[in-house]
Amino acid sequence: MAAPAIALDVGAPPIEAADAEAHDAPREDPFGLDPELRRRVLPAARFLHDRYWRIEVTGIRHVPTSGPALLVANHSGAIPFDGAMIVTAVELRRQRTLRFLYDRFVENLAPVATFYDKMGGAVATREKAVALLKADELLLPEGVPGVAKSFGDRYRLRSFSPGFARLALALDVPIVPVAVVGAEEIYPVVGRAEGVGRFLGVPYVPVTPFFPLLGVLGALPLPTKWFIRFGKPIRLEAQDVEARWQRARHEATRVRRTIQEMVVRLKRRRRSVFFG
Repeated sequence: MAAPAIALDVGAPPIEAADAEAHDAPREDPFGLDPELRRRVLPAARFLHDRYWRIEVTGIRHVPTSGPALLVANHSGAIPFDGAMIVTAVELRRQRTLRFLYDRFVENLAPVATFYDKMGGAVATREKAVALLKADELLLPEGVPGVAKSFGDRYRLRSFSPGFARLALALDVPIVPVAVVGAEEIYPVVGRAEGVGRFLGVPYVPVTPFFPLLGVLGALPLPTKWFIRFGKPIRLEAQDVEARWQRARHEATRVRRTIQEMVVRLKRRRRSVFFG
């Protein structure tokens, strides 16, 4: 029996093998998502979700299992752990990657921006939001006004930018309202050091009863009890271009009121900030 032929040129694989490898290789995400890093981070996120904040999630059936959607939520002060926990809840219960937008000031913090990109984030521009939604992704917008609230203003939603409503109208994607209760007590923000923030390239540095007084220990979030509620999807009817801008402002206000009512109902359920 003749011995099998041995390829002399080992520097390049046969065309068929190269094509198979290219076909099997995972496609690189255009926004920088690193699935392997997400898998490594998930156990830590799950610990915070299940054990530390003991999050009770309801209404997850309202998050679509396929296709694009905008998830719009109330946001708390300081570090946006609430967004991370919404992403985790969707990952664990819907097995979907929830993309998120982060504000442009984060680009001044290059390591943070790189980490966000690898975790599925993208800087908040209309172009990137449109591209993600057209790629059938779930998308969670983010904004500075919501995360800049003081402790005294907790659970009082500020005016929403109409940008998400414009996207929903232009691309005909549903809006899933999301209410979070418990996150606004993890960092009781009593002040904002805006001068220090400008020096660091961020809007402000939060001041809490524990930070910066206790240093790194003061930056640890409190182990409050959380509730997350996903509401029924809201589908906006498309309008002509001339009326779209005014309609977007109206719909943004309507969505904000819906989420505010959801937050109020969740707050009425709990008897204790730490024990639910």
